[in-house]
Amino acid sequence: MDGAHQARQKLREALGARLRGLRKDGGFASGRAFAAATEWQESKVSRIENGRQNASEEDIRLWCRKTNAQDQIDDLIATVRHIEELWLEWRRQLQNGAAPRQERALPVYARTKVFRVWHPTLVWGTLQTAEYAAETFKQVVDYYEIPDDTESAVAKRLERQQYLYQGDRIFNVLLAEQALYTNFGGPEVMRGQLDRLLAVMTLPRLSLGIVPRRAEMRIWPGNSFSMFDTRLVLVETYSAEFSVTQPREIALYAKAFDLLKASAVYGRTARALIRSALDGLG
Repeated sequence: MDGAHQARQKLREALGARLRGLRKDGGFASGRAFAAATEWQESKVSRIENGRQNASEEDIRLWCRKTNAQDQIDDLIATVRHIEELWLEWRRQLQNGAAPRQERALPVYARTKVFRVWHPTLVWGTLQTAEYAAETFKQVVDYYEIPDDTESAVAKRLERQQYLYQGDRIFNVLLAEQALYTNFGGPEVMRGQLDRLLAVMTLPRLSLGIVPRRAEMRIWPGNSFSMFDTRLVLVETYSAEFSVTQPREIALYAKAFDLLKASAVYGRTARALIRSALDGLG
């Protein structure tokens, strides 16, 4: 189970514990008694309370009616919807191509003042060259079998780069050394991308750290994630984009970022790692 599934499971378990408390406060000492009152299987009550089954909105309404907790219906239903919305299938998001998803990101970038980004395997999108971005989108198109709108998707992704130069935004970006070697498009594309990294390192509001492959780690690398202030974290997996908005969960990602940052190198040392990767291209 990856981190996204674990977080979602934790939320289900928290909801189940809350419903268990309502059941007991409502005078049902056992799951069996509550199952009889709702005409459910006892196993269903157990699965919901232990976070092994999603509670539907109708389940919540009936649960609250039976336990005289109607005042909590709206809040609990909002929790159920939040759990379901956390996990957005990529195929659904990309059904009209990759460009619309890139465009939806722009307002989030415009509102954000402090970015914290971790990527263990490739260069973060906002620092990509057009050629490198095109290679990544070609893979997205092939993998998810979606309409090929690579050119417009690249244009939308590059549009984010305006925020590197506008306003007082702060960009804290961490890449694992592997990101310098993951090959998208061959030597020429990679050479251009690595040159681009060397160039953007001079930007005053961009802090680019590299985690060397032999660095002592204080936390496992995990999935890539992007933090937007303390409001939102986006985590990408093969099947979905996981959206984190709960303050407690966001705090965990902030802690993870700090632990990853402790293993990173900056400035001349980071430049040396990038130049070494460039030298390896011949």
